[in-house]
Amino acid sequence: MSVIPEVKCRRCGESFSALRSRCPNCGTRRVAQSGRTPATTPGTVKGTAAYERAETNTKWQMIFGLILVVAVILAVIVMVTARPDGLDNPATTGQGTITAPTPTPTTDPSTVIVQPPTPSPTPTPVPESVKVFFFEDEKDEFTEKVGESVKLHAVAYPVDQFPNGPYKWSVNDESVVKLTVSEDTKECEVLCLKHQPGGVTLTVSCNGVEKKVIVYTKP
Repeated sequence: MSVIPEVKCRRCGESFSALRSRCPNCGTRRVAQSGRTPATTPGTVKGTAAYERAETNTKWQMIFGLILVVAVILAVIVMVTARPDGLDNPATTGQGTITAPTPTPTTDPSTVIVQPPTPSPTPTPVPESVKVFFFEDEKDEFTEKVGESVKLHAVAYPVDQFPNGPYKWSVNDESVVKLTVSEDTKECEVLCLKHQPGGVTLTVSCNGVEKKVIVYTKP
């Protein structure tokens, strides 16, 4: 038995004499073990104020830990028994299955009927003026004997926008004169039927614009 103690290398595990400062196998320096005894902390000595505070902290830590465990358990119970989707819970209704929500029907794009846009109505053109002619003479009034007839024609201006009217002819007293309108409404034959003091009013219009002509009669 050797009198000199041996130590084991902390790196390679080879045993060597304690008199050596390095391992002969790997050259690692030997570290001497400390012979000091760790000092006792005040918190571990009963009867001291530090020990009492440590005990109190330990109790509060256990209480908080217990409260946290209870809160976690309650949260799990609420999550299990809750109905976030509005479905019946089998734990409370006794049913073994959960009814799945009815899917919302989707519309097939190919079956959608697209309504065509409503066209805007074309505004009716309005002439600037309407005039009445007897041959080439423009008339605002004229005199006619009973039994005679006069052929008048109307023109709406501008002429290029209203080449064909249409025209409407009327008289305020059909018992005095008779009107015969042509098929294209441009001309009107005025026949005097009887004498009327003060005459009658003949009106011709095109798209709301009127022209009035006074027709005087004589026996």
